[in-house]
Amino acid sequence: MRKMKIICCVWMLALFCMCGCTQTKNPEVSFETGFTEKDTQEDMPVETEKPAVCFVYICGAVENPGVYEVPAGSRICDVAALAGGLREDAAMEEANLAEKISDEQKIRILTKEEAAEVQNECSKETDSSGRINLNTATAEELMTLPGVGQSKADSILAYRMEHGGFKATDEIMNISGIKQGVFEKIKDRITVN
Repeated sequence: MRKMKIICCVWMLALFCMCGCTQTKNPEVSFETGFTEKDTQEDMPVETEKPAVCFVYICGAVENPGVYEVPAGSRICDVAALAGGLREDAAMEEANLAEKISDEQKIRILTKEEAAEVQNECSKETDSSGRINLNTATAEELMTLPGVGQSKADSILAYRMEHGGFKATDEIMNISGIKQGVFEKIKDRITVN
């Protein structure tokens, strides 16, 4: 009789295992691993998003002017390289090739002749009004302002290019390092006409 009970228990256990042991399992907890679905989702590698791209129009003294698709965070020198590089007559010193680009930006690389004309016009404007025009001044002219060195002048040129010029003189305070104190010193010497 005792043997019979043992055999019945073994059969019942075997039958139970063969039928797949229907259990009510927590849908969020995996029977095999003990991790919740949330745990496994967090541990799974996340597909990285496709890097953002920008479309930029470059023209002027480049070999192949046109619209180019570049990764976000690219610089003007990258776009110029895609455009076949700068021509021999390009005024490299007038373009900030290290400037980061933005989507829908237009980049015009001046020729040496065009740059000279712009400088002459700026000099005339500065002489006649006595003020430096933030929208047309060269880096050298900007550096004549108190508290404006090479890096701030380059930042002003980059800001001007990126935002399509200054709308008001106090907008210069958007430049890193130029705050109210510096603005008070230069406000009577600048214009945006």
